[in-house]
Amino acid sequence: MATVTSSETINASTALIQQDAVVLGILAAILGVVFWSSSRPSGFWKRFYGVVPALLLCYLLPAILNTAGVIDGATSGLYPMARDYLLPSSLVLLCLAIDIKGLSRLGIKAILMFLAGTAGVMLGAVVSFLMLRFIHPETVAGDTWRGMATLAGSWIGGGANQAAMKEVFAVDATLFGQFVAVDILVANAWMAGLLILAGRAAKFDRWVGADTSAIESLQARLSAFQAQHERNPTLADIMVIVGIALAVTGLSHFLSGPIVAWIGSLPASWRLQDYSLTSGFFWLVVLATTFGVMLSLTKARLLEGAGASKIGTAFLYFLIATIGMHMDLKALLDKPWLFALGAIWILTHGLVLLIAARVLRAPAFFLAVGSQANIGAAASAPVVASAFHPALAPVGVLLAVLGYALGTYCAYLVGLFLQRLAG
Repeated sequence: MATVTSSETINASTALIQQDAVVLGILAAILGVVFWSSSRPSGFWKRFYGVVPALLLCYLLPAILNTAGVIDGATSGLYPMARDYLLPSSLVLLCLAIDIKGLSRLGIKAILMFLAGTAGVMLGAVVSFLMLRFIHPETVAGDTWRGMATLAGSWIGGGANQAAMKEVFAVDATLFGQFVAVDILVANAWMAGLLILAGRAAKFDRWVGADTSAIESLQARLSAFQAQHERNPTLADIMVIVGIALAVTGLSHFLSGPIVAWIGSLPASWRLQDYSLTSGFFWLVVLATTFGVMLSLTKARLLEGAGASKIGTAFLYFLIATIGMHMDLKALLDKPWLFALGAIWILTHGLVLLIAARVLRAPAFFLAVGSQANIGAAASAPVVASAFHPALAPVGVLLAVLGYALGTYCAYLVGLFLQRLAG
């Protein structure tokens, strides 16, 4: 049988634009326009992005082009490239930014509230699955649990963890797109609620009997840290950051093969494949995350001052755009009950946090940032933190990058448990 070449595969598509080089240029232009317009300090764009999240457009605009037949994500090689190279590189740089000592200085309540938020996401996945199985069984039938695992990755860590779970659990592109819609709608509604809480923080703190003196001293420490480490990156900084990201990604690829081969040699009766332990991609993201956390304990973490996480986020947004290429917008409303599932899920998360705040007497700031560091990750956790005080924005980042480290592992556990429930 003759081998089908890549050009023949491309020509099989009916899309208007079939060359990946051209498609990549279009995606880059979309991201550039979205981020340029969303950074405008006033005027129409300021009001527009107050309603429409920039993240939504990064998914939606490529999806519109795919749905309209302008491009074809199914035949493009851009997503596999972004998945295998940009995703692990993004994980490395986002985890590299973790400041373990800085987190310890936040106080145990901040970290406990963040972990309560993580526990709330994990519990919420189970509660929402069981409730929908009782209320509307069709919603959680079949492979819905796979899509829920990707949402757990997003709501514990971020987009990189979400994409990792998509590959680990082999989530269909359409199902993934449906959960992206749930993620965006529910998470943004939740963030609006947290911003409202910020305006009523004093009343909440009195209700729980919180001591806010630690937050006041924290503001002073964070302002000093920013002044000490933040700098304009040089070309050498950028090359070192990119070099570390790609080198660690290469090392992770190199090690994942032998690990999979060794696990494959173990007795089949152990059924390790049921836990994705024979998946090369699973080990790729686990190794990249682990190496990133290890680097955060070295002087490499100082590269965050030169924008390591910003470069990691840029990698991530190219991945997001290539995922959007696979979305079928006509299928988004096939399962409207998924939005009910998302609402139950997020409310369970909120209830766990509320109980934790009451027990720990934690201030509203720790509740709001602990929640958004899980649900919104580094893109929006600083927004919620700065709603309390501008100097507190880095706290959101510190907790959010901890979520990047936990997201892969915790979402994986959620996926396994939901798989058991789904039978």
